[in-house]
Amino acid sequence: MRITVFHAALYAALACTSISAAYAGFGNGNGNGNGNVGVGNGNGNGNMNSGIGNGNGNGNGNWGGFSGNANGNANSGLANGNGNGNGNYGLGNGNYNGNANTGTLNGNANGNGAPDANGNIGYGNGGTGNIGAYNGLGNSSSTSGNNNIGAANGNFNGGMFNGNGNIGSFNGNGNGRP
Repeated sequence: MRITVFHAALYAALACTSISAAYAGFGNGNGNGNGNVGVGNGNGNGNMNSGIGNGNGNGNGNWGGFSGNANGNANSGLANGNGNGNGNYGLGNGNYNGNANTGTLNGNANGNGAPDANGNIGYGNGGTGNIGAYNGLGNSSSTSGNNNIGAANGNFNGGMFNGNGNIGSFNGNGNGRP
């Protein structure tokens, strides 16, 4: 195949796009700052992350003042800084957790309050033992959508034992459907 100026320009554009997309990553900064009541809660969470599945499900479901702030920021790598600063009551709780981590599975599930009756911490979680926001929803079995950390994990699963134990965002969804 003969490489033309068009091909060279196309390859250069694709190369730049890939490098830029790889730096930004995906699945970062989701499900932060939801369902807070009071003043100054759930601010500045899940920012400046690169890599995959970083800075999700932080600063949710806090009551009182100045809680669940500045969590899950400036992480790189895989599944870092998720599920921090959720479900706190009172003043000044669950701040500055899960920041500036590199590598894999660092800085998760810190600075959280007590779980609800189903063992969940955060906002809009179903199932059991979920931390963050919008985890464990719409599953056909109680054995699915449990023990997830971050945002939008373990949802809409059919069958049994699907969508459990995920960290980050948008993991373990839509499995075992007829």
